[in-house]
Order: sequence, then structure tokens, then C-alpha cells
Amino acid sequence: MRVMMGLAAAVLVGAALYLADTLFAPVVFALFVIAVVWPLQRALKAHLPSLVAVLITLVISLAVVGAVTSIVVWGFTHVGQWVFQNAARFQALYAQLGDWLEGHGFVLASVVADHFDVRWLLRVFQDVSGRLQGLASFLVFTFVYVLLGLLEVDAAVSQLKALERRGKGGFLLSAGADIAAKLQKYMMVRTLMSIATGAVVWVFTLTAGLELALAWGAMAFALNYIPFIGPFIATLLPTLFALAQFESWEMAVFVFVCLNIIQFLSGSYIEPRIAGKAAAVSPFMVLFAVFFWAFLWGLPGAFIGVPILIAAVTLCAHHPSTRSVAALLSGQPADEEASGPVAG
Repeated sequence: MRVMMGLAAAVLVGAALYLADTLFAPVVFALFVIAVVWPLQRALKAHLPSLVAVLITLVISLAVVGAVTSIVVWGFTHVGQWVFQNAARFQALYAQLGDWLEGHGFVLASVVADHFDVRWLLRVFQDVSGRLQGLASFLVFTFVYVLLGLLEVDAAVSQLKALERRGKGGFLLSAGADIAAKLQKYMMVRTLMSIATGAVVWVFTLTAGLELALAWGAMAFALNYIPFIGPFIATLLPTLFALAQFESWEMAVFVFVCLNIIQFLSGSYIEPRIAGKAAAVSPFMVLFAVFFWAFLWGLPGAFIGVPILIAAVTLCAHHPSTRSVAALLSGQPADEEASGPVAG
């Protein structure tokens, strides 16, 4: 009965998050931003009035988020323009693929090729660019919550300390501090690796002679913030465009292999060693979190899914009754968990 009630409650919560995404998503993003930028506000508040420190922190946060969003919009816009200017190449390439498939027994390939119009690919890029530009209203609501939240951080901390003194929910204060520290390190490592990945992709595509090298580097930088999905898109798109530009399967395979090596070294080898156990969560759960929150909240959900998972695992690790859940979701062997807190 408890299991059934828990599943029913989970379904109801998921439905509420899905139907009221315009209400919940900005709040969750605001809490995430507050956790990440709080050290900056604290450092500024040591030398400036509280309100001035909050405003400076807010302006810097807006500038950073706006810059990253602009980079993505710029990259997708330039790629979309290139698709429009070279539509005939994609049409001819698709026709060749249809002929090859038909010659190997795929009888419906020619029918699909006859009805293919490369303009749908252009519409995809226009739709993505439009959605990214439509994030402006979302960011406005988010940063209103950030402003109000930064003004109330000290009050919230004092309330948690009062609860701890009364023996009620004392773990929340230490859990909140631990979550904030982990999210700060997660974003620091993710940003450093995104910059490095974008720079390497730009140098490689420029050396390989692929057009729009700067756009591919910019998109690789921005998309690297979304685990699994982002690197996959940043690898697949240049491969398709290399096939259209060079009209060579060998060159397309070369670009695909090299970009996958770059993404593998960045995401699966270098980044875990830099991050350590700050984001000690199961890769299976990371993938599930990305798709689950993308289903609920779209592109913003794909970005925020992993931070939500890190926060949930850390919160479970700080409560005795849920430490086993945190251990299960951490992706770490049992002998490593025995020596200390799971999420630490």
C-alpha cells in the first residue's frame, strides 16, 4: 500500500510540474542560480551595502546567461542560413541516399525521397532559434525570483539555524550548504570543460576546412551544458554538414569520429577527474534526469535536470532514513560508500 501511495503521489507531482511548468520552472531555476552565485554576493557584501551587492550579482548573472543564450542563437542562426543557401546540396544528397537504399532492397526509399523537402531542416533551425529567443520572458521571471531570493538568503539561513536549535530539521542547513557547494563546483567544471570543448571543436573544424567553424565551436560550447543530448547534437550536425559540403562519406566519417573522440575525452575522461565526487550520481540516473526534465519543461528542463538530481541525492545523503537511496543513486561501489557520506 505504501508503494502504491508513493507511486500515485509521484505521478500527481509529475503531472503538476508538467501542467504548471510556467510557475515551477522559473522558481527552480532561480534557486539554482542563487545557489551558484551566492559566494559572489557574499564577497561583495563584505565591502558594499547589501542591496548594492545583490544588484551587482544580479547584473553579472544576467550578463552571463544572456551571453550564453546569444551564442546559441547566433550559432543556430548562421547554420540555418547556410542550410537555406545550400538546400540543393542536401536535396541531391538525400536523393543519392534514396537511390542507394532502393538498390539494396529498400523499395520505399524512392517514394520517401520524392516527397522530401529540405526546407523542413531549415524550419527545424528556425524553430530552435525561435524557442531560444522565447526564453527571454522565462529569464525575466527567473531573475525576478533570483532578486527576491538573494534578498532573503540571510533570513532563510537564520530560520534554518533556529530549526536546528529546536531539533527540527537540523539536517536542512548542512544539506543546503552542501548542495550549494556541489552545484557551484558542478557549474565551474561544466563551464571550464564547455569552453575547452568549444575551442577544440572550433580548431578542429577550422583545420578540417569545414565551413562555419566558429559557429560549430560556439554550439559545442553551449550544448555541452546539457549532458548526453548536447554533445550528441554538437557531433551529429557538423557530420551532416561535412557530408553536404565535401560530398564525401569518408570525410563525414572522419569528422564524426574526431568529434566523438573530443566529446569522449571531455565528458567521460577529463571532466569526471576534475569534478571528483562533487557530482557523484549514477550515469543511468543522469541520462534519465535529462530526458525526464526535458519532457516536463523542454530545453530548460534538459539543462536543469542534472542539478536537480545532484540536489536530491545530496539531500537524501544528509538524512539517516534516506542515505541508502543516496548510496543507490550515487553510482559508487558499496565499499567506497562505507567510509563517509554518499554525496560528499
